[in-house]
Amino acid sequence: MKPLSLLIEILIILGVIIKNIEAEKHNKKQKERNVTTQVSVNEVKRLLSHILERRKLIKVIYQRENALGKKKIQRKLRIRGIQNKDLSKRNKKHLRKQAKKNFTDEGDQLFKMGIKILQQSKSQKQKAEAYVFFAKAANMGNLKAMEKMADALLFGNFGMQNITAAIQLYESLAKEGSYKAQNALGFLSSYGIGMEYNQAKALIYYTFGSAGGSMMSQMILGYRYLSGINVLQNCEVALNHYKKVADYIADKLEKSESIPVEKVRLTERPENLSSNSEILDWDIYQYYKFLAERGDVQIQVSLGQLHLIGRKGLDQDYYKALYYFLKAAKAGSANAMAFIGKMYLEGNAAAPQNNATAFKYFSMAASKGNAIGLHGLGLLYFYGKGVPVNYAEALKYFQKAAEKGWPNAQFQLGFMYYSGSGVWKDYKLAFKYFYLASQSGQPLAIYYLAEMYATGTGVLRSCRTAVELYKGVCELGHWAEKFLTAYFAYKDGDIDSSLVQYALLAEMGYEVAQSNSAFILESKKVKILEKEKMYPMALLLWNRAAIQGNAFARVKIGDYHYYGYGTKKDYQTAATHYSIAADKYHSAQAMFNLAYMYEHGLGIAKDIHLARRLYDMAAQTSPDAHIPVFFALMKLETVHLLQDILFFKQFTMCWKWMKLDNTLGPYWDLFVIGLIVAVLIFLLRNRYG
Repeated sequence: MKPLSLLIEILIILGVIIKNIEAEKHNKKQKERNVTTQVSVNEVKRLLSHILERRKLIKVIYQRENALGKKKIQRKLRIRGIQNKDLSKRNKKHLRKQAKKNFTDEGDQLFKMGIKILQQSKSQKQKAEAYVFFAKAANMGNLKAMEKMADALLFGNFGMQNITAAIQLYESLAKEGSYKAQNALGFLSSYGIGMEYNQAKALIYYTFGSAGGSMMSQMILGYRYLSGINVLQNCEVALNHYKKVADYIADKLEKSESIPVEKVRLTERPENLSSNSEILDWDIYQYYKFLAERGDVQIQVSLGQLHLIGRKGLDQDYYKALYYFLKAAKAGSANAMAFIGKMYLEGNAAAPQNNATAFKYFSMAASKGNAIGLHGLGLLYFYGKGVPVNYAEALKYFQKAAEKGWPNAQFQLGFMYYSGSGVWKDYKLAFKYFYLASQSGQPLAIYYLAEMYATGTGVLRSCRTAVELYKGVCELGHWAEKFLTAYFAYKDGDIDSSLVQYALLAEMGYEVAQSNSAFILESKKVKILEKEKMYPMALLLWNRAAIQGNAFARVKIGDYHYYGYGTKKDYQTAATHYSIAADKYHSAQAMFNLAYMYEHGLGIAKDIHLARRLYDMAAQTSPDAHIPVFFALMKLETVHLLQDILFFKQFTMCWKWMKLDNTLGPYWDLFVIGLIVAVLIFLLRNRYG
């Protein structure tokens, strides 16, 4: 188990954080109101002192028991002989087991209390209080609590990041067989965060983690074998890893419908993250609430949906969801009626499970031709909830909903034909409906398509296609929630915490996390990595994102080779990447960069005509490119005109003698553009002056 010295460090760190939270509260009444929920540094120290004294007392009791036990054994040996020795041993073992059990039970109770607080809390302050219980439970040897504390120290939950302490705790847990610790150590080794950069060691940790049951390790190994990262590329091995995770996710999805977490791209909004459409700004949310209260039915349904599933950065709140749905349903919204039926069908705190109520609202929505209501009635008949099982009725309702384009109904039809539930098995029809549903992102439809491709059921077997589909399902796991916490950490200026979370997701194969991690690294605001490692690591991540189809990442790789960031300057390689981005993704930036290289003959043969054509294509592709293209073409045409002047030979000799690259620097062309702009402004002012 972990030595107490480390746990003392954890508790002190936790105490400092809580003290900082208290320092922010200057209002005296607020301090008095929070005194029962917040634990001060002195209280943590008293708690630790109590725990240490308690452990000393237990040790004294054990010593006394040992002494008494020895005396009793000696007396009994004289009287009854050696046979009673076994009985004494059993008594002593029983006392030890009982004391240990009491100690363990108390740790388990503290851990459960922490989990309960974590699940029920909405504010960051309340969630931080849960870690006080985890720290206490960890001190009593509770492995799960120790894992929670190690994760908090690694990811910087509530500002308590301490990589060194996290590693020490993970190493201790790894010896106890913790697969979560194995996975974490593998991740830290793969990036060289707080540990030696060692891919071979990382692979060993991931292998042990996956063998112990870590879904994250399984996913990481699947991605590594799929992409050939430090292992030989092997689709079948990748398929095996991804399938295990996909089976786990599919089982969760069948029990309760899950919605993917918003994945914010930091590269798209580096200036103003608060305007991100993936996360609902608080002011906009307040405006929507105002409109909903004024009777805007569409906004009422939208807010109900957001609170039902907890999207756009809002907390899941069944009471608010039901409130807005009821208001909209009263105004005649069929969608609202259907969602109320869904809430009663699945059951939650605000709407306890009730098949009759679900049937009522689904019927009301279906009578208005609502696809969600029709699908809901189909589910009731398919599973026999509140009505007798009737596959014919279920099929009828699913078909009506599917015709209206509802993906969940399309999936249910596919499942009926795939499993032969109430109909003859028909894999072609199953594939058709699974495919239609998958186009809208229906996760279970994607899973069953992967199953069909993996086994060659109804389609030609394709390992690569199956792996790609399984990968999409795996990325719906609960670990995707780190996208939100990483985004908010970045927005709050906690760059190191944000990087660690994005980097773990990047290691698992998330393309968005790879580009976000690279973006953070190249900003050079990170403190947990040496500066010389940042550009090479960023280049590696941009490369992985580019392989997965990110056009921006492909342009970035070209930039890194062009300027020599994290690698040697290589104009030829830069031109190759720009060409890929321009031809495959129609990137205006890549076209512009490639045109510049053709204009100056950098890494490729000089070609003024091709440069001019690429500049024009960049302007046609993106409106943002119009102004830079205009100046670039003006400079190009000016130089071209000078070449056509009869006495340009003498001018050329003078040009060579000046050696503009040496006198004005490598960006002399920008100087020329600036000069042209200045001349244009001067002429325009004289014309209208």
